Amino acid sequence: MQDWMNILAAVRVGGWVIYPLTILAVLAVAIVLDRAYVFLRFGRLPVAIHAVHEIDMFGADIDLDNILNDTSARNAFRRMNSPWQPDPSVPLWLREVKAESVASQIERDMSRGFWVLETIVTAAPLLGLLGTIVGMMHSFQLFGGTGLVDPAGVTGGVAQSLVATAIGLVVALFALFAFNYFSRRLERLMDELESFANARLGQIRLATAAGAQP
Repeated sequence: MQDWMNILAAVRVGGWVIYPLTILAVLAVAIVLDRAYVFLRFGRLPVAIHAVHEIDMFGADIDLDNILNDTSARNAFRRMNSPWQPDPSVPLWLREVKAESVASQIERDMSRGFWVLETIVTAAPLLGLLGTIVGMMHSFQLFGGTGLVDPAGVTGGVAQSLVATAIGLVVALFALFAFNYFSRRLERLMDELESFANARLGQIRLATAAGAQP
């Protein structure tokens, strides 16, 4: 408990720059929670499909379309499956174009808020540096022509500058780790969607070749 009181006391010393840093920290936490939910809820294959999924083919004993249609409409794999559902009137090249469009939309939706995290990574240390400069300026103003006037004020200004710098770095590091993690998670999801689309394309080609045989 005493440690938390010490942290709160140190934060109060940081001055006005702590307020924008707090806003950035709240934004970062909100985006992290939102993206974690989105990737967990809409960025995974259903268990029934994942159990039999391979890179180049699906199990023949599962009803892929029905399983995916039972998932949320925002599920990335359900959205990617829509161009490949049975429809003989749609040529294969048009399905591929639609799949590319869907993939771009999924990537854009899943990366929502990433630019805010990236901005926080840059802005938080700069705000901390600004707090450092303000604190040091406050300390130097207490030096009069006859020497040091208020030692406690100088110490407070130095403490303000150090606290602002530390909090700015902590917020930036949190946003940086979150941005890198979710960026890597998005890359893996896009690879999985590409694998999924290739498997569906392979199924359609096999079915077309089998139907064309006499």
